[in-house]
Parts: sequence; C-alpha cells; structure tokens
Amino acid sequence: MMPNKLKVIYMGTPEFSVGPLEKIIQAGHQVLLAVTQPDRQKGRGKEVKFTPVKECALRHGIPVFQPQKIKSPEAVRELAAFPADIYVVAAFGQLLSEDILRLPALGCINIHASLLPLYRGAAPIQRAIIEGEKETGITIMQMDKGLDTGDILLQQPVPIAAGETADSLHDKLSEAGAGLVTEALSRLESGGIPARKQDHERSTYAPMLTKEEGQICWELPAEQIERLVRGLNSWPSAYTFYKDKTLKIWSASIDSGHACHDDVRADVAVRSEAGRPDPVRPGTILKAEGTGIAVATGAGILTIHELQLEGKKRMSAKDFLLGHIILPGEILGHVAADPLPSS
Repeated sequence: MMPNKLKVIYMGTPEFSVGPLEKIIQAGHQVLLAVTQPDRQKGRGKEVKFTPVKECALRHGIPVFQPQKIKSPEAVRELAAFPADIYVVAAFGQLLSEDILRLPALGCINIHASLLPLYRGAAPIQRAIIEGEKETGITIMQMDKGLDTGDILLQQPVPIAAGETADSLHDKLSEAGAGLVTEALSRLESGGIPARKQDHERSTYAPMLTKEEGQICWELPAEQIERLVRGLNSWPSAYTFYKDKTLKIWSASIDSGHACHDDVRADVAVRSEAGRPDPVRPGTILKAEGTGIAVATGAGILTIHELQLEGKKRMSAKDFLLGHIILPGEILGHVAADPLPSS
C-alpha cells in the first residue's frame, strides 16, 4: 500500500523557491496554499510584479496568500484554516513565529542553501563564493524559533566550480534543493528522518547583501576582488568608478602572467627625483588592449573581461575598447585622474 501524500503549505518568494515547489507538485503532494511576499513595484515604470512563487502557484491553480507580516494574528488565523501536515519554507523572507511553527503536525522544514551550521542567514550563496569556499550545499532543516538553527534532517554537498558566479551556483542549489526536499517529504510520510543537532560553535553568518558592498577596494588582492565580482553577479554587482561614472565589472580573471607589479611598473609608474620607480597605485590601468583591461591591485593584477559603464549596455572589454580610448596610467576609483606621464 502506497503511503498517503502530504498536505503542504509552501512558503517562498524568489526564483530559488520555484524549482522545489514544482518538484513537490510533481511528486503528488497536495499544496494547499502558497505563501509569498507581497507584490512589489519594479523597474523604471514601477510596474507591479508578481513574485516568482506566486506566478508558479497560479499556473497550478494553488491559492496564494501574501501577508505583510506573517506573525500577525490575522495571518496566523489564515494559515490555521488550512489543515496542512507540514510547511515547507524556501527563501520566504520573513521569520515564522512559534505559533506558526506549532500549527502543522510534522512541523516546518526549511530548504537552506548552505551546509549548516555554515552560512546561516540571507545570502549564503553569494557569501560562500566571496569567501573562497570550494564546496557548499543544501540543508533540509527542521525549523525552530532561531535563524537557521534547527535540527538537520538531510544535507547534500554541491561543489563550487572555478569561475562559478552567484547566478550559476543559485541554479545548481535550487535544483539540488528540489530533489532533496522531495526526498525528505517521502521519508517523512513513510516514517520519519532521524534529526541531528547543529554544532553551534561552528556556525558562521551570511548577512543580507547591500549595494555598497559591491564597491571594489583596489587595495585588496586580485584573488579577493575576482571572488567579489563572481559572488555579486548578478546582484548587486561589483563596481568601481571611471571618469566619475559607475563602472560595473561583470567578469574578470587573475592575471597569472604577472607575479607582481614589478613586471609592468616601468610602463606606468611615476619616476621620483632619484630616478627610481614608485610602486604602482592599486586601481591603476596597466594595459587596455585585445580582450581585457589589466588593473593593478593590492597584490597581483586583475584583468577585466566584461563590464558596463553607467548609462551603457553590458559588453565585453573588447567591444568597450572599440568605443573608448583608455590609456595606461588611468586610475579606477572615486576620482577621475589624468594618465600618468610616460617614463
């Protein structure tokens, strides 16, 4: 005899949450209600956009609930009206109260995009790349009142490939989360999953991203800046300034052909009275030709391959250089600077 399928309330908002919802529906579970954040105005025209989870739910004929505050008494009463066995939460965007956590018989489970207790919080995908991790993963967690502190039910490692961006890793983790949560539901409906406590002493935090974090500090090593570029692609994006305009950096690599600034210093450095070259200032453009723009950093050289100047479209460095004359010695950063005199 086949086990009964579960009655589910699904809570999620962004694109990351859509794959798991689709997979739960395909597995035959009954999704009674989709709970998602209120619709927001987006774009220059301020057009109201449905959340990705709302769009998915409506395609499948699932009722949608969009409370401003999920903890409000009115919202709790609305949830209680649906006799769900379990709540599945994936990047919903609001913390649940203990009153809500107690409503379903099997409790509430969360799909979290890290190997907990690492990278608790709102931005685990981006932070893992920025911090240089080689592996992340998905955790299915039994929710409690804390922030990603509940017992672990299932985990699946996911490697972070060389050149991985936050967008590409997002898609891999969403797919992994969809498969793992349906496995969790199958095991819960047929008997349960042994849970294990998190090691809270090993926990790290992945706070929400801000646009300000994208501003490149050229004094950092090239390796660290390159990870920032990938980790903030596509939002909020890494950026600098060129001639007082914002310049977004979409793709870059570490120039392995130069171990240090000494190799290129003679071309762009200012000569002192003693005739010795000064160290190259981080942010200095060393070379702008072919398919890349080489920039000095605090340690090593970063080559920009794809960029977007304020008011312009995103393009390759090769196409950008066809329309812009960039001279060695120009400096990226807050203040536009004239090219340094040739030595």
